[in-house]
Amino acid sequence: MDRLVCVPVLLPLLAAGVKLAIGGRLRHLQSLISIATLSVSLAVSVLLLVTVDAQGPLVTDLGAWPAPLGICLVADRLSTLVLVVSSAVTLCVMVYSVANAYDQQEHDAPMAIFHPAFLVMVAGVADAFLTGDLFNLFVAFELLLSGSYVLLTFGGTESRIRAGATYTMMALASSMLFLTALAITYAATGTLSMAQLAVRFGALPEHVKLLVELTLLLAFAIKAAIFPVSAWLPDSYPTAPAPATAVFAGLLTKVGVYSIIRLESLLFPGGAVATLLMWVALATLLTGVLGAVAQTDLKRMLSFTLLSHIGYMVFGVALSTVAGLAGAIFYVIHHITVQTSLFLVAGLIERRAGTTSVAGLGGLMKAAPLLAVLFFVPAMNLSGIPPMSGFLGKLMLVQAGLAAGGPLPVLLVAGGLVTSLLTLYAVAKAWGKAFWRAPRAERMGRVVESEEDTGEEATVTTTALPVALPLSVAALVALALSFTVLAGPLSALARRAAGELTAREPYVSAVLGRDR
Repeated sequence: MDRLVCVPVLLPLLAAGVKLAIGGRLRHLQSLISIATLSVSLAVSVLLLVTVDAQGPLVTDLGAWPAPLGICLVADRLSTLVLVVSSAVTLCVMVYSVANAYDQQEHDAPMAIFHPAFLVMVAGVADAFLTGDLFNLFVAFELLLSGSYVLLTFGGTESRIRAGATYTMMALASSMLFLTALAITYAATGTLSMAQLAVRFGALPEHVKLLVELTLLLAFAIKAAIFPVSAWLPDSYPTAPAPATAVFAGLLTKVGVYSIIRLESLLFPGGAVATLLMWVALATLLTGVLGAVAQTDLKRMLSFTLLSHIGYMVFGVALSTVAGLAGAIFYVIHHITVQTSLFLVAGLIERRAGTTSVAGLGGLMKAAPLLAVLFFVPAMNLSGIPPMSGFLGKLMLVQAGLAAGGPLPVLLVAGGLVTSLLTLYAVAKAWGKAFWRAPRAERMGRVVESEEDTGEEATVTTTALPVALPLSVAALVALALSFTVLAGPLSALARRAAGELTAREPYVSAVLGRDR
């Protein structure tokens, strides 16, 4: 069973190589390979989750070199839970991409790049979740960068190239910080195995540990788009094609959050930066949601809500308790599905109406009622309307904050509640203008009077969408709603994962063995 741990990493890379060998031919085969690969990865991820929840962490040593000499992949409750959700999300996004024929936009290119780049990015995500070595985590980030840059600039428009340059500069800065932290860590401990570092960091001077922790934390904070190093995201994500934007928003920022969870629980438990993280979480919550309220473009508004809700996850990590970590884990899996589905719906709105400017939208409730539902449900989930998973995740974090006590956790609880209300205001305003408001003029020439004079015509097209497009989004919306139905088992699993993280011994023993 432990050999299956490498499948979610190696299978997408192998499939990407096959696609590059095929080249620009056999476009339908390219799509079939992608969907089959992601389906197998999802099935293996579910099997790994069931196994590790019953038996404990599984470890596979790459190249048959045992840790700490070699690089290992470790499947525990946290890594497999986020891997299952990410596999399901990437499968739905791939179906969406195939239905929308994004790969057909490259028919004049000498080789097919959309599918290989997407699979390389998926492999990087899986590698980041499963790796037991800090250097391999760096490699996973570089895989993400190589695949995501291609997707971000897909089509070669000026705005996408500009956004790709911003994204690349951000990623390079984060990589340089990460490499610096790796050099300091190896010089101080002689290893980059996370299990061995969990043992050796205890013997280091406090100032060395703090230097390593802060450097790693800053590198991961850039990846996760945490305030004050988050300004790059709203200018980068909205310009990308809808599938790329959805995966970036749903998954790539969560890789940074996952790394922070692993860093703070395994390497620096009860670290000295908990107070700093709480202030950062509060600033992330409030600055992000205030930015969302001020936006007039749907995709930019969603980008700012993405920034804001990262603050909830950082809040859970900063509490350094089992309840706080459990709330953060539950909110991570909830947010992956909800944020991805919202960006996919934004792509459908842009295809249907020709714009995502709220001032230029209107009448979609009548013209596309299914789109109205597909936006409304995850938007309310994101806002935390009971009894949806967004409400349950926030409730877990509120309870953990109140249980921790103290003025700062209570202040964060208040900030989280304010953020939730402002999120509801932002998404409700966008939904009302885009869907509920009557259009001033229809594309066919019939003029109707709008409820509100925005100074810009609200338009809607009558072009129907391919059936597979809304169905793929509906599958994601249903997945998020299933978290509500399965809230009891999922929250219990999140608590077991958090308990395993804080105990540290199961992870360390699985990698290094009892005799260390």
